[in-house]
Amino acid sequence: MSDDSQSNESATPGPRQLSRPQRRLLGVLIEKAFTTPDQYPLTLKSATAGCNQKSNREPVTSYSEEQVQRFLDELRSLGLVAVVHTEGGRTERFRHYARKAYPFTEPQLAIIGELLLRGRQQPGELRTRASRMVPIDSQEQLRSELASLLEGGYVQANGPLDRRGVEVDHHFYQSDEGRTMTAGTFTAADDVEEPAAASARPSADVSALEGRVAALEATVSELTDSLHALRRELGVH
Repeated sequence: MSDDSQSNESATPGPRQLSRPQRRLLGVLIEKAFTTPDQYPLTLKSATAGCNQKSNREPVTSYSEEQVQRFLDELRSLGLVAVVHTEGGRTERFRHYARKAYPFTEPQLAIIGELLLRGRQQPGELRTRASRMVPIDSQEQLRSELASLLEGGYVQANGPLDRRGVEVDHHFYQSDEGRTMTAGTFTAADDVEEPAAASARPSADVSALEGRVAALEATVSELTDSLHALRRELGVH
């Protein structure tokens, strides 16, 4: 019923430009497939709630179910979403087909999903948040996955991946959005100890802590959503 076990070996080229609502919705489907598999594929109601979730989203949105249905139809026409009719269920559910459309590894899919939800981030933040979906054991692993995505044109960066303060973003913006990143100036590598780097370390530590807090907030929000859904099913108010 789910496409989660399918290999990306059969991946076919997917669209490289998506509208902002399409990116948000695809990111939600990717995230929820990883983090709340018992509720995935998503109903229209849960997909709408996921789009408008206040944690781990930038910017926060307030889409209606009618709007989300339209975005789902658009993604279906692009081959990125499919409708699922569960056994005994009357409500349509929706799953993503990103594994078929793009040649991503599981960590890369989590990275792309996180970037679609929140936009540009520093690697430390990205690793913490994406690790909610798929374990990414080290910054070296993250850089390796990002390097492959950079080579394929799926992400962009404003400097070398091993430089402190560098930021990365997805590359699924529409051409008229003007969101191509410009190169920055970076002097110290993350893994090299230099006297000048000492003053930058507190900022890096704060960034890592902020990423952990964001990940915890997202987890609490997902657990709250699950509890509310269970209460509705049991008729408890």
